Amino acid sequence: MNTPSSRLLAIALCAASAAIIHAPNCYATPPSQQTQGAAAPRAVAKRIGVIKSINGTEITLTQESGPDVRVTVQPATQIVRFAPGETNLNNAAPIQLQDLQVGDHIRATGWATDDNRPLPVLKVVVMKHSDLEAKHQQDLQDWQKRGVGGLVSAVDPAAGTVTISVTGFTGKKNIVIHSSSTTVIRRYAPDSVKFDDAKASTLQEVHPGDQVRARGDRSADGTDLTANEIVSGSFRNVAGTVNTVDASSSTLSVQDLLSKKTVLVKVTADSQVRHLPPEMAQRIAARLKGALGGSTAALSGQAAASGQAASPTASSGATPEGGTSARGTGAGGRSGGAPDFQQMLSRLPASSLTDLHKGDAVILVSTEGTAGAGTAIQLVSGVEPILQAAPNAGQAMMLAPWSLGAPSGDTGGP
Repeated sequence: MNTPSSRLLAIALCAASAAIIHAPNCYATPPSQQTQGAAAPRAVAKRIGVIKSINGTEITLTQESGPDVRVTVQPATQIVRFAPGETNLNNAAPIQLQDLQVGDHIRATGWATDDNRPLPVLKVVVMKHSDLEAKHQQDLQDWQKRGVGGLVSAVDPAAGTVTISVTGFTGKKNIVIHSSSTTVIRRYAPDSVKFDDAKASTLQEVHPGDQVRARGDRSADGTDLTANEIVSGSFRNVAGTVNTVDASSSTLSVQDLLSKKTVLVKVTADSQVRHLPPEMAQRIAARLKGALGGSTAALSGQAAASGQAASPTASSGATPEGGTSARGTGAGGRSGGAPDFQQMLSRLPASSLTDLHKGDAVILVSTEGTAGAGTAIQLVSGVEPILQAAPNAGQAMMLAPWSLGAPSGDTGGP
């Protein structure tokens, strides 16, 4: 198991580890040991995981990795409720064993025991599942409200800035993102569709053509953003027609309209697959025809130059799953609440690989991939009218604004 919530618990409690291990009332050497001067000190052990079951005083945990483990709550065990985002155990509130529920994330610390025996715990630090869900929703809303995303056009690590180009229904706009020593910077893994797999990074790893999403405070005119968090990645956009579909290996091949090459893409449980109803596709096509006008060549040139003008969405989605603010200050929107393609997609029912057939027109965002095939982040079918309306610009117009997925909680951020 590698859930963002369990990672959040581990990260948040890291700073408090010393307090846990050395808490004077919980971890002082028992009197019986104090009288045994020659006895070796007992080892402290900890278990981190999600509560799978509770049977009396025994709790079974599903760990982030490895088999399930059991812990036993003692009469003197201290149990405290730790809020997501906190790093100081002094702010944790005492609770009782009966307050624990299946799905809660806990860190249990006590004396080490022999293998296969329950760990008798002296202290349990709990992050309630309900608290983590509430924090997750707050994060999603904040990324939608204060997030921007687009293609990187320039990077200046010395100045701590990244300039992105945001292409919306009404044209292009440049936004300068300013970082500081406190800005959290992360980068997507080469072949992962999950924000939670993003690693700590620096601006030196960001390059023109990458996709960037940032959360922070925007200037009044929307051209500058002081970032609390930045996440970047290198992705591929593909607009074309399906050649083959292999449900047994969960892959499909697509003939890319721009490169004229065949692209192999894996579809996983985390890939977002949607189908545009004909009426919606026609409306988008009409908007493209009216908005792009003479800028088609410029937009298609941008897509071809970047070769990877895409952005991912998370497993739960900044959109939900990568949406942007409907107020239009985020990627893909315009002031006054113009339609946002990503938000429209998030409201559509999910489709599947088996719904695709040879000759279907699709647009998709995928990872670069490490073994000849990228992993689909988002794939949209039913786009024939869009590609007919703007066969060259459609890729840049529809895919470049897609935002990076919102986080699922471990950094509170995209």
